[in-house]
Amino acid sequence: MELDCDFLVIGAGISGAAAAFELAAHGTVAVMETESRPGFHSTGRSAALYTRHYGGSTVRKLNGAVLPFFTDPPAGFAEHPLLSPRGGLTIGSSEQRQEIEDLLALGADKGTIVELSPQQAVAQAPYLKPDAFAYVAYERDILDMDVAAIHQGFLRGLKARGGQVICDAPVQRLERIGRTWHAESGETLVRAPVVVNAAGAWGDVIAAMAGAKPVGLVPKRRTAILIDLPSGTDTRAWPAVDEAGNGCYCKPETGRVMASPGDATPCEPCDAQPDDYDVAVAADFLERATTIPVRRINHKWAGLRSFVADEAPVVGFDDRVPGFFWLCGQGGYGIMLAPVLGRATAHLIQHGSLPEDLADRGLTLGELAPERFRR
Repeated sequence: MELDCDFLVIGAGISGAAAAFELAAHGTVAVMETESRPGFHSTGRSAALYTRHYGGSTVRKLNGAVLPFFTDPPAGFAEHPLLSPRGGLTIGSSEQRQEIEDLLALGADKGTIVELSPQQAVAQAPYLKPDAFAYVAYERDILDMDVAAIHQGFLRGLKARGGQVICDAPVQRLERIGRTWHAESGETLVRAPVVVNAAGAWGDVIAAMAGAKPVGLVPKRRTAILIDLPSGTDTRAWPAVDEAGNGCYCKPETGRVMASPGDATPCEPCDAQPDDYDVAVAADFLERATTIPVRRINHKWAGLRSFVADEAPVVGFDDRVPGFFWLCGQGGYGIMLAPVLGRATAHLIQHGSLPEDLADRGLTLGELAPERFRR
């Protein structure tokens, strides 16, 4: 198969899908995906929480701009709300008072993060052991995200705009001939003047094919487990709980609870598998901090979260390779940031600038540009 288009997106995870959806309003789009279905790696293995105050300053600027999309998506994007209330408690030991103070400061202006006593925390999350922590911060605006609906909304919208996703199509050669990129996968050849590198953990691999200098992406493994709750347990009002200092965390779901040790183990790009030690740490957290019995681990898995040195996304044209656009390095923020980074990608490609609302928040091109690692 040979195909000519205006924009080629490499990677059909949620970031690539969002960018392709936005670009399809400006021209023809094709997405090449290595796996047999989109979202096989990081997108399908997310904790699925919208946390506005999560991440560094650049990430928080982006997160603050994405909520309008989630609360009022385009017509036909989804059949039901993309967000639902959850709330979150951050618990700290007697030695972690400063971590709790730092978190409280992030929500001080609007009162979105408040301190609770241990007794108040247990009233919110009755599965907590009151003697397992000394300090608590409660963030009411942490929300559950329907990741599958968000991802499918972008893919469905892309198709409606005339775009297409080609699965089982790992890019094996990427070469610029004249003003056009040629991407080959087996008998498939896609030609486009602009390539968007949304390959997740494989972003530097794709860049090397294109002759671009890597930005230093480091894939990091994160492990999670699922534990069935006793029959009849009502978790609808239970908040998520995490340990201060990026420690273990858990999130109640219908009839079960997801827990993770919060691990961030550097590894090569791969189909990440759970590590037995990390599984044991997650189970120990539930036994240590909660009353949830860990009789059997119902399911365990791992996913990759890819970071660069400053842990901010890499978004922009390569300064040395024409027509090669970076959309990588979202770390653990990819689901939350997908709508706003997809919109930023289209605006940068079309106009060479950030959307006005992002600039108004103080975001600059330099905070996202790939060349920031080459100075």
